[in-house]
Amino acid sequence: MEISIEIVTLMMLGALLLLMLLGQPLAFITLSIAVVGALVFVGPNALPLLASRIYAFVTEPVLIAVPIFVLMATILERSGVAKDIYDAMYVWAGALNGGVAIQTMIVAVLLAAITGIVGGEVVMLGLVALPQLLRLGYNKHLALGILASGGALGTMIPPSIVLILYGLTAGVSTGQLFIAAVIPGLVLASLYILYIFVMCQLNPTIGPGLPKEECLPLLERIKHLKKMAGPLLIAVWILGSIYTGIASVTESAGIGCVAAMGISFFRKKLTRETLHQALITTMDTCGRLFWLSFGAAALIGVFNIVGGSKYLVELMSGLSLGPTGIILVMMAILIVLGMFMDWIGILILTMPIFVPIIKMLGFDPVWFGILFCLNMQMSFISPPFGPACFYLKSVAPPEISLGDIFRGVLPFMLIQIAALGLLISFPELATWLPSILSY
Repeated sequence: MEISIEIVTLMMLGALLLLMLLGQPLAFITLSIAVVGALVFVGPNALPLLASRIYAFVTEPVLIAVPIFVLMATILERSGVAKDIYDAMYVWAGALNGGVAIQTMIVAVLLAAITGIVGGEVVMLGLVALPQLLRLGYNKHLALGILASGGALGTMIPPSIVLILYGLTAGVSTGQLFIAAVIPGLVLASLYILYIFVMCQLNPTIGPGLPKEECLPLLERIKHLKKMAGPLLIAVWILGSIYTGIASVTESAGIGCVAAMGISFFRKKLTRETLHQALITTMDTCGRLFWLSFGAAALIGVFNIVGGSKYLVELMSGLSLGPTGIILVMMAILIVLGMFMDWIGILILTMPIFVPIIKMLGFDPVWFGILFCLNMQMSFISPPFGPACFYLKSVAPPEISLGDIFRGVLPFMLIQIAALGLLISFPELATWLPSILSY
């Protein structure tokens, strides 16, 4: 008996939700549903098609950039770059209320432009900045919100692993995505800074300035900036070479990784043990990332074979909401999924369905990719499973609870929603720079 596509969709979705509620790993969930679904709905002949789909994903050249960027970020983390950047920027805060918090957010942007790895950035900020903010008497909820949301900027600011994998899934240029993400990423960071500034001026007790004895003369502050020279050169090379077309994303990642090793060597931190641990961390991170990708790619492959993607495209495009209404529905779906699922699972499961609809409606898939990344940045701090909140909890003092962190990120989630609204209302924020650079 032939089963309708509606029943197949409900069965696969129900199995996905049930296994997630049972606490099974997402990679196991998606792979098992894909294999069982292929055997039940198509037959054994579908299994080679799944293997070929996974093989096509693995052999994409741009995928090489992912482990290289992860290795570069890990080496920079272990060479003390984050602490040096924070120390260099910390002295510029002065007696301005909220000044240290603003400088911390600027450091978060710089770290995002160097590493692009959210977990590492949140942990680094938590270890380096949180003790200083608490020592100076900052409101703990404000401090925690700053660090979690600032650390999650690695999702938006290039080089972003999310952008790379979105480009691979949606079939658009990663370099073009990197260029398109610059202005929205800086706008979001600016909104964070504006919020911090206004709140600390209205209520100086939640974000006092530096004590007078810690405010250095101008020349002393300028001397501290030399600590930032190496990391900034890496960021300029990676982004500049991609934007100008000198090198591809993968080539830039490779040279950036070599430069990171050079900085670590000159700091006398490039020991055999450091390199060994960096390689282990890279393999662990990429192993989990790729297995999630394999499972999700296989599941979508089966869903496509049985006609599920075509069905959902017709269903969503048939909604009497208008193009903008459909975009808002997609964003709402991503927000809800982001509360419970890992971003890579959301990416591989939804983008093969959403991107064809976007193209059919006449929207730019690059612009939609920036919307997706902004939405995924929200998922990193969304209760109850926001990964950035758990990363921060792992390095916070014992008296800081997970509830404190969730309370701290709520205002920043509202800012992210506002930024999402801005980008939907003004697509030029993402499309203008690529059009100027004719990329």
